[in-house]
Amino acid sequence: MPFSRQAAIFDRRFVRHLWHLTSIYWRSPDNLRGAGLLALCIAGELSTVYGNVRLAMAQGQVFDAVQEKHWPSFLTAIEWFLATALVVVFVSTYRIYVRNILQIRWREQLTDYFLGEWMGPHAYLHRELHHDETDNPDQRISQDVQSYVASALGLSLSFLSAIATLVSFAGILWTLSGTWPLRVAGYEFWIPGLMMWVAILYALISTYLTHRVGRSLVSINFDRLRFEADFRYGLVRFRDHVEPVALARGEDVEHEGARRRFRSVILNWWQLIIAQRNLTLLTSGIGQANGIVPLLVAAPAFFAGRMTLGAVTETQISYGQVSGALSWFVDAYQEIAAWRASIERLATFAETLDATREQLCRGDGIRVETGAADALSFVHLALSRADGQVLADDLNATVQAGQKVALLGPAGLVKTTLFRAVAGIWPFGKGSIELPAQAYPLFLPTQPYLPIGTLREAISYPSQAGTFTDAQITTVLHLLDLDHLTTRLDDSEPWDEQLSGDEQQRLTFARAFLHEPDWIVMDDATGALDEEMEKRVYELLQQRLPKTTVLSITNRATVAPYHQQRWAMVPGDGGHAVLESA
Repeated sequence: MPFSRQAAIFDRRFVRHLWHLTSIYWRSPDNLRGAGLLALCIAGELSTVYGNVRLAMAQGQVFDAVQEKHWPSFLTAIEWFLATALVVVFVSTYRIYVRNILQIRWREQLTDYFLGEWMGPHAYLHRELHHDETDNPDQRISQDVQSYVASALGLSLSFLSAIATLVSFAGILWTLSGTWPLRVAGYEFWIPGLMMWVAILYALISTYLTHRVGRSLVSINFDRLRFEADFRYGLVRFRDHVEPVALARGEDVEHEGARRRFRSVILNWWQLIIAQRNLTLLTSGIGQANGIVPLLVAAPAFFAGRMTLGAVTETQISYGQVSGALSWFVDAYQEIAAWRASIERLATFAETLDATREQLCRGDGIRVETGAADALSFVHLALSRADGQVLADDLNATVQAGQKVALLGPAGLVKTTLFRAVAGIWPFGKGSIELPAQAYPLFLPTQPYLPIGTLREAISYPSQAGTFTDAQITTVLHLLDLDHLTTRLDDSEPWDEQLSGDEQQRLTFARAFLHEPDWIVMDDATGALDEEMEKRVYELLQQRLPKTTVLSITNRATVAPYHQQRWAMVPGDGGHAVLESA
């Protein structure tokens, strides 16, 4: 169910999502250590509340001594107050310290969970199926996880503290205000626990008004995270493609696009600051007015001689603590609204990841299976778009182990989709693809992927750096005329920007020669090479990997002579592509 902009702060959807996200950590391997840290956090909160009770009592003793003008009692009260304050400061400091430890451990486990869910075989499908529903997964994993964990701990512990404060100070406040006289029309009467009822009434009215004024913050914060992420992603995308933009003279278009995305940020920011202004005016006014309430109510009893100055002070402190506890929702409203937005973004992300995985596991699309024969086979294979539109139908073909096969066809005729289906990342369609049981395949796309890190890591990918010796790496680089890179193996650079397109493609073939796969499936993997280098690559494949099966999917007829068989993808009846063997 999609997120409603009119969603309440707390509803069944919120509770379900909160339970799901919270259970991720408490079912993780770190849950026992986390439980110990949480117990220390709870002990710290309760100890701090108890310390505040003792401080209030100590302050009452100080002012009683002042009223009585008794110097020894004053010094004793001050000493007791300072000793109590020192303990409270120590406990309060380590309470935050332990909370921060639990927060980073919780964030670590939750981030690991989402990284594992996102960076899997279904990540590509998630982008195809749900890119409109779950924008900016990178921001959800980095920023939203951090915000969710920080608020989950902060709000829950502050709520616990509010309850403990209410319980601790309510008795004091009830006792102190139990004998205050009220005079109406010449009659004097008493209301047991008067200040408690005043605090409760004030908190109920404040909570209602705060919710009425601030409820729009949920949807505004939800949009804020999305607009900020869209703006940042556009800047990162420009940074990563600055050369093609410059070559196309597209700076003005990119600038206008960035300004358009930033205008959404600004409009949302105006909505946010206006909503925050209105809420802050209300909560600040409530807070200021609330500070004078206990003095106004207690003044008649003090002037009538029924209360000491210390009792008035203690009443004011106790009322402030009780009122603050009862007004927890008012004070935490803005953070709760932002927290709700983070929970919604993470929960919907998790739901769509689950939906993608279920679709992948359901098996009602293309089936990638292990065949009995040592061959790659297409069996009544049909390819579709994610929306169901059929692209190719009834493809049947077999590549025997050790063969070199070229699959040719015009640009745009589903060849890349077939490449993705063979790789197991495109389930849209029907039929099956059978792979050899013990095959170790390597898939080479048109645009090579070079990970962040050193050149040694890039050339060893997906194996770890150190898998191959310097001599092995140097040899394959020499074969592909990449000798100028042999001295830069430990340099850390953005290699997708440092290397030209043909150098990147040659680097991926260097990977192939190092890994020596049983099968190589290519999607126009030599498209950036000139004919001479393309010829050398295929000759090297034959020399160094003579037993490796090669399926070259491309629109370049120049590769055909380097293969034993030639297939063609051509338009068929009804606009569907069909496969023909030459």
